Amino acid sequence: MTDNYEPKVIAFCCHYCTYSAADLAGSMRLEYSPNIRVVKLMCTGKVEPIILMQAFEDGADAVMVGG
Repeated sequence: MTDNYEPKVIAFCCHYCTYSAADLAGSMRLEYSPNIRVVKLMCTGKVEPIILMQAFEDGADAVMVGG
């Protein structure tokens, strides 16, 4: 591996909890790594495991579910 390797992270975020925090961070002009992709969902409690596995199949190195 090279020193500049950055994993591709897919973050599934609840609209009312985690996404609101990420949105607030953006409003405060805080930055997070550009290799993180946020997917806004109405409720992460209903995320099917197959969706998480599909993210890995599509090239994600890590998946986060926040709710």
